[in-house]
Amino acid sequence: MADPLEALWDRIPVRQQVSKRPSITLSYAQSLDGSIATQAHRPLPFSSADAIAVTHRLRAVHEAVMVGIGTVLADNPRLTVRPETALDGLQPQPVVLDSRLRLPLDCALLRHPRPPLLATTGGASPQRRQELEAAGARVLDVPADSQGLVDLPALLDRLGQLGIESVMVEGGARVITNLLHARLADGIVLTVAHVLAGGLHAVGALGHERLAEMPHLVDPQSARVGPDLLIWGELAWPPT
Repeated sequence: MADPLEALWDRIPVRQQVSKRPSITLSYAQSLDGSIATQAHRPLPFSSADAIAVTHRLRAVHEAVMVGIGTVLADNPRLTVRPETALDGLQPQPVVLDSRLRLPLDCALLRHPRPPLLATTGGASPQRRQELEAAGARVLDVPADSQGLVDLPALLDRLGQLGIESVMVEGGARVITNLLHARLADGIVLTVAHVLAGGLHAVGALGHERLAEMPHLVDPQSARVGPDLLIWGELAWPPT
């Protein structure tokens, strides 16, 4: 398993060389039917201990780890890597898509070795911004898209300007879907648990009606990781 995975993340900086944006790797765990949570949006712990170890390895080879605020509110993740996994002792930079600055002041990310970057559209109150900055967070003002959310291309340009060349995205569903819809994801590492959940799907509508229009994996690889199936590869789209 190690060699193909290393071949994938060895290609992570390709987009940075071309566009100055960081390369994006989607990584999440789902059920056989594509669910990442229950219909009531309750998180489901799909990943086995072995799959979690792979997640830590992936975090370690990326410069940043990105999640949406919904994931923070639901899971309160730490987004750290285990000391034995960290490269040169470094932890990845947490990035949170938080257009209204809802990050809780008691969340685990504010105790991360590297204070989180909060991407916001500037719609939150100045007082809330001051509270989060006083707690250690760094707020990045980013233009809003047509839905009033953080504009993803603008955010990736900003991260590139900060010198971040690779980002691992761990969720949630809206973030994953929007990155795919905008053709901004470069690779995927997917953990599949052998259960049928009937819950919230990781990928929503992408607007494709024909198979030829859909993103696909280039040279996909797979392996058993404990009880789970790991699938990974580079993402590609047909020409527009």
